Amino acid sequence: MSTILDTFIAPPCHDQIEILFQDEHLVLINKPSGLLSLSGKNPQNIDSVHYRLIQIFPDCTLVHRLDFGTSGLMVIARNKSINAALCQQFSQRTVSKVYDALLCGHLLDDEGVIDAPIAKDPALFPLMSICAVHGKPARSRFRVVDRFYREEENGSVLALTRVQLTPETGRTHQLRIHCQQLGHPILGCDLYGGRLLPGTEKTPRLMLHASGLHFIHPISEKLVEAHSACPF
Repeated sequence: MSTILDTFIAPPCHDQIEILFQDEHLVLINKPSGLLSLSGKNPQNIDSVHYRLIQIFPDCTLVHRLDFGTSGLMVIARNKSINAALCQQFSQRTVSKVYDALLCGHLLDDEGVIDAPIAKDPALFPLMSICAVHGKPARSRFRVVDRFYREEENGSVLALTRVQLTPETGRTHQLRIHCQQLGHPILGCDLYGGRLLPGTEKTPRLMLHASGLHFIHPISEKLVEAHSACPF
């Protein structure tokens, strides 16, 4: 597995991390698409959210991650005790997360729940799989915001659905594989079927953005409600 990990080389990310809020305990950021959350094992993959932020906040640690192609909100702990307190909130599922996404095709239902357990399979790495026997429980909610058509540069027309996704669990690739399970993969998803669409001229970024993050500040004990406008 490590050999496969080491072969991935992330292209340079020239977009900057946007710092939305900071105090002596934590930092809220807007992560650009195309930036690793943590530096990879390959020495060419040094650039990451963590690598950039430790230049500013030397003791900071990641509480959670976003996929390489996903943009949006992340909360960063500035010391170990804050990291432990925030990790506990994530593990107890008291953190609320909302994502915006563009899905391929038009969903029939206006809203619904995807309840499909997700398993790791070394033979499929880096893909995850739906597995009722070995998978861990995974549950996501979706709500349709808009259904529309988009004309491409070559004149072809794509049917797309804008949705708001709310994961109730936090499995690896959960939203991406759950949208594939719906039959409508996320546009730009290279792992679960949304990258190569009929008539498309180029591969878009992964159209998944972490737009809402709600949690309790470990020190003030006040509710933090962070929002980030969807860039697509």
